Amino acid sequence: MDPTAGVPVWQPGQPKLLDRVRDRCRVRHLSLNTRHAYEAWIRRYILFHDKRHPLQMGAPEVSAFLTHLAVDRHVAASTQN
Repeated sequence: MDPTAGVPVWQPGQPKLLDRVRDRCRVRHLSLNTRHAYEAWIRRYILFHDKRHPLQMGAPEVSAFLTHLAVDRHVAASTQN
């Protein structure tokens, strides 16, 4: 069974993920530093999963990434709330 079957993917003409994040941060009037932090964490998450699009991933991938941060990178649990 293909885990990506039926999962929406980026279509030409649609804004890319990080462009949508930037736009959403502007709409919410978030600071530039906050926006950059969000973008950096999204990039880390995507790169950790070999550049798979987040729409193709679910809870197991989030759990694996958070475990990696806690165990391998020694990131404090309070950053994972």
